[in-house]
Amino acid sequence: MIEVNQIKKVYKDGNFALKGVSFKIDKKITSIIGQNGAGKTTLIRILSTQLLPSSGKASINGYDVVKNPYKVREITVSIPQEARPMLWYNSIDLVRMYLCARGMNMIKAKPVAEAAIKRVGLWDSRYKLAGDLSGGQKRKILVAMALASDADVIFLDEPTTGLDPLSRIEVWSAIKAIKGQVILTTHYMEEAQALSDDVIMMEKGKVISQGSVGELLKSFYGLVRVESKRRIKGRTSYKVGNTWISYVEKKKAESFVLKDDIIKPISLDDIFIKKGVNLES
Repeated sequence: MIEVNQIKKVYKDGNFALKGVSFKIDKKITSIIGQNGAGKTTLIRILSTQLLPSSGKASINGYDVVKNPYKVREITVSIPQEARPMLWYNSIDLVRMYLCARGMNMIKAKPVAEAAIKRVGLWDSRYKLAGDLSGGQKRKILVAMALASDADVIFLDEPTTGLDPLSRIEVWSAIKAIKGQVILTTHYMEEAQALSDDVIMMEKGKVISQGSVGELLKSFYGLVRVESKRRIKGRTSYKVGNTWISYVEKKKAESFVLKDDIIKPISLDDIFIKKGVNLES
């Protein structure tokens, strides 16, 4: 259980990164989504004891993140977006060293590291130095560290950045196999939709909604998204670049669509479309 109560973070220049964030998380996998600057990474850094809040309280499995930081670190793992593996070791050695740093002995750490490397699809490259791997493969090593840790709570900040579609699916599978609770931030809405039992949406330092994917998309029930070069009459439309986006009933979609129009199923992207662009009416 993660409990956050009125967490605020204000920097020396007076800018607020978090403006009184509150929520409870007790689901297996929770995604925190939001546009750049929403406060997602700041929140993760506070929960993983890397950054002190300006005010408010947060606890993980009953341990206060400010008063009991060492207890929190014992039961959590955090893989930040900017993390990079050391380039002069291979993937198995890197995961093995990470486990030893967390208190596991070298002998026990080896098979655990090997199992984690297999899970993320790096087995064929296990003896290559990290410096010789692609950016996506380097990212997989970090995910493997989190998998191998067997921590109660794992924070993953943009875990599949730089991965190709196939590698992303491999990492999704590995994330689902994690025994502990997973909290991840992501810009990929299909990732949040594929993985999440719970979704927290943030905007400008505040939580604006929380729920399952189905609950968040309830207002779109029975609709599809139409992308067009023209504005559809009789429908509220949103202009993104040179594209007009409208939402119409599935059964009536064909009557609105012209040759070059595109019909897409509703996804979490649509929440951002409705909140992130100026309404053209």
